[in-house]
Amino acid sequence: MLYRIAEPADWLQAQQTDFFASPDLAAEGFIHCSERHQILATARRYYSGRTDVWLLEWDEAALVAAGVRIEREWVASRLQHFAHVFGPVPQAALRRVWALRPDAAGAFQLPPELQE
Repeated sequence: MLYRIAEPADWLQAQQTDFFASPDLAAEGFIHCSERHQILATARRYYSGRTDVWLLEWDEAALVAAGVRIEREWVASRLQHFAHVFGPVPQAALRRVWALRPDAAGAFQLPPELQE
């Protein structure tokens, strides 16, 4: 599975169009994604203090079956590979969605279904 922390407007547009396409797709040619073990670090780094974002879970096999290219590329600033999705994500690849809200101390936690 791949995960994307989504802005409210991007998630709303995806519900209306049946495809998720965030501004990074237009600007960089791909959608930035995380694997499960990268979600919290991404949330802390880019969404600290936010209480309005969503966590989308996409089925990687469904993306490939739909003809959407996925590449894992090295991100030097994070010292690890991240999945990049080269195209709009069809709603058929969406498996689950959670409101990603910080706890009382301001820290993000994984949804219970994703905790090991």
